[in-house]
Amino acid sequence: MRTARRFVMSGRVQGVGFRFFASEAARREGLHGHVCNRVDGSVEAVVEGEILSVDRFERALRQGPSRARVEHVIVDELDPTGRATGFEIR
Repeated sequence: MRTARRFVMSGRVQGVGFRFFASEAARREGLHGHVCNRVDGSVEAVVEGEILSVDRFERALRQGPSRARVEHVIVDELDPTGRATGFEIR
């Protein structure tokens, strides 16, 4: 079953390789979407794929790369589009 979610991570998440980490996790799980830095210092990721893969991706985001400190994660459920767009760092 396909699902789509938007994640916004805050804490020490910029300047620590978080976007690259998220991109690798998404590619490993076969997810589509993007990740980007936000002006408020948080990082946003939007992904779509199989529900178990998105769940594993979320667990990875909550931990983050070794130099990150994820303090808060906001999760929004989205309507899946069904499009295969790949995954990009913006």
